[in-house]
Amino acid sequence: MMRETAEKNNILVSPDNGESQVLDLEDFSLYNNRELSLLDFQYRVFEEAQDEDNPLLERLKFLSIVGSNLDEFYMVRVGGLKKQVASGVTDLSIDGRTPAEQLLAVRTEAQRLMQTAHEYLYTTLIPELAASGIRILDYSELTARQKEEATWKYEQTMFPVLTPLAVDPSHPFPHISNLSLNLAVLVRDELGGERFARVKVPRPLSRLMPVISEPLKIKVNSSTRRVYSFVWVEQVIAANLQSLFPGMKIEAVHPFRITRNADLTIQEQEADDLLETMEQGVRQRRLGSVLRLTVNPDMPEQVRSILIENMATDENDVVIVNGPLGLASLMEPISEIDRFDLKFQPFVPFTSLRLKSEPRDGDFFTVVR
Repeated sequence: MMRETAEKNNILVSPDNGESQVLDLEDFSLYNNRELSLLDFQYRVFEEAQDEDNPLLERLKFLSIVGSNLDEFYMVRVGGLKKQVASGVTDLSIDGRTPAEQLLAVRTEAQRLMQTAHEYLYTTLIPELAASGIRILDYSELTARQKEEATWKYEQTMFPVLTPLAVDPSHPFPHISNLSLNLAVLVRDELGGERFARVKVPRPLSRLMPVISEPLKIKVNSSTRRVYSFVWVEQVIAANLQSLFPGMKIEAVHPFRITRNADLTIQEQEADDLLETMEQGVRQRRLGSVLRLTVNPDMPEQVRSILIENMATDENDVVIVNGPLGLASLMEPISEIDRFDLKFQPFVPFTSLRLKSEPRDGDFFTVVR
């Protein structure tokens, strides 16, 4: 047992061995930072994706949850910190950090986690999924037959809903919605002039497009399993962009994704109509400042500068990751894969035998106790 005695801002801790120790409750080293502790939790979720005792598709789902949680972390926590920094707040957190110091620390940790998660997807999960008959392919890996099918699906389901928006003196930079996946396109017109355009990947499109599998079945642990093959939808769009820019030459295509500030602060005492104030705040979320610009490492400085300048952000908000952007969008395709051997066993609820045997007019809570 330990005896504790509070005195002003100190606490006297007396272990059983009799050696008393005075702890200063204002000692910053005694406390964890709230924002960094949330990122520590995201690492624990990532560990579930790495845990080989979990079914393979569930591990991919945990990786998707990491992506979704980091999106929310940026929208709320990072958004709040940036507001404090912009307002000149210098108050120290419980662990002794200013808002600017917290912002630097969380950016560093969050970016490291994002990069590690993307690397794990490509170096570990995708190869393991392929060995189990679930192939997530880059467009360059498709066979001629698969590319033909992907082109047909593009013409039927994607082309009608794509709207390229060019940027020039008469066409301002378009609004980029929160968490949307976009393609930055450089095209050259007939006169040799270079122009920038943006193509948004519509949200209703599934992130992974199914294509015919070659072969159709494989042996997995002495069992014959159907093979599922998918290709990233933005890569299919990129491969067929010429249909959106007739008469122009496609110079380069680079995906990017942004995260906007969704932190909503309501001063209840100053709000005449709280409901109206909430509604206005929710509407303003779509116009929140850009907190994160996620790109691939092969995006040239020219294109990145165009995005940074037109979205009023800076290099500190740029996150560079390998592979497709936005892990959160993997959740939906996972649920459509009919491989119960790679998922958790479904929970089937049942009624306790004791409850079943009790009279219908009996006291339920008595039985529970």
